[in-house]
Amino acid sequence: MSTVGSTSSADSLYSQYALPTASSQNASTGSMGQADFLRLMTVQMKNQDPLNPLKGAEFLGQLAQFSTVQGIENMQQAMSAMATVMENDQSLRAAALVGHDALVDVDKVQLGSGAGASGEIVANRAGPVQLEIVDASGAVVRRISVDAKDAGATKFTWDGKDDSGNAVPAGQFTFRATGGSGQDTEALAVRLAARIDSVSIEPQGLVLNLAGLGGYPLSSVRRIG
Repeated sequence: MSTVGSTSSADSLYSQYALPTASSQNASTGSMGQADFLRLMTVQMKNQDPLNPLKGAEFLGQLAQFSTVQGIENMQQAMSAMATVMENDQSLRAAALVGHDALVDVDKVQLGSGAGASGEIVANRAGPVQLEIVDASGAVVRRISVDAKDAGATKFTWDGKDDSGNAVPAGQFTFRATGGSGQDTEALAVRLAARIDSVSIEPQGLVLNLAGLGGYPLSSVRRIG
């Protein structure tokens, strides 16, 4: 009487028994679907050695492994569906931001002739704060004094004119703020406000396209008003 060899190995079953075409397609990609697994288990039980049958514990262990893999696949599908829902929700939120003003940590801006700008200076303490608006050549076109009531954000507005009251020509301007006096003088952070012209949905998240400032990720925006 011939003896049937042990077929507990999935690899030997694939080579010994022909499975349906779908299984061959999955095998070519290195994966095995639910139908493949069930067919493989059926073939394994039909062709097991009667003198050395598959033990119950081993059978249950294989089922448990498949259940774990199937659970991971189901979780991946659920996460993919959730990501799609979140992306659609971001699109709706993005549409509501267009036309509002955003405050970002930036000290340079491209402005039209006499356009002006507004924003905040982050003061470290109460007291006078000096703001200088510098053109592309490095010349200071306007000096503004702002009184900080306390440490934190202090608003400022520039009307787009120089110290003589003339509208400055279009170009790129840098905003420099300092606090204190003498040896205690320190540079302060400046935040500029700009209108949100549009919003791009990028792989890393929402990007706000600000007038005169360019694109900034939503995470860099300090406030939207």
